[in-house]
Amino acid sequence: MSDKMLIETKGLNKSFEGMHIIKNISMNVEKGKFVVILGKSGSGKTTLLSLISGLEQPDSGEIVLCGENIEDSTENELAKTRRTKIGFVFQTFNLIPTLSAIDNVMLPLLPVKKGHPDLKEKALQIMKYIEIDHRCDHLPSKLSGGERQRVAVARALINDPEVLFADEPTGNLDTSTGEAVLKLLIKLKEERGITIIMVTHDKEYINFADKVINIKDGEIEDE
Repeated sequence: MSDKMLIETKGLNKSFEGMHIIKNISMNVEKGKFVVILGKSGSGKTTLLSLISGLEQPDSGEIVLCGENIEDSTENELAKTRRTKIGFVFQTFNLIPTLSAIDNVMLPLLPVKKGHPDLKEKALQIMKYIEIDHRCDHLPSKLSGGERQRVAVARALINDPEVLFADEPTGNLDTSTGEAVLKLLIKLKEERGITIIMVTHDKEYINFADKVINIKDGEIEDE
């Protein structure tokens, strides 16, 4: 794999309950790019994201992520990769309702850095960068949808990821709030060099992408 490539797949296949969801997909993503995986509901785009991020394992095919083949990795190996190299942002935010915003941000590193004096300071600095530090002591229920997604983005950055996977990150937000989150993702690419891979069904977002991967019926239609 070229040094410029962060992700590369060859002949990727995945089935669920007898249904062939991902069909022989070969693709690549360069470092520092904003890539949109575009497709309608049921097209297989979220399954593809789960495969290339190590959340799911393929039935066959090859996946190289951040220089490592992960298709046959153990769950412990995948967990380490996710903890050290990857950030995730989901449509439903996935915040712990009983934890404050800053505790949610620190959560991914608590198993390895619990009690570390710099962890809270790092979380606060990230929240300042995301412009959500003024809400750090609030529970998720006290935050707006846009604020919750900013907390989720801050949480995704706590481990200094090489790549951020975003699954319909604006899906639960109104238009203006969704645009603000999109601009934040672009800022992360431009200022921090983080590779962004975003799944969406919204064609408006392709104008902001360096590369668009169109998925239809589990196959790449065009790029």
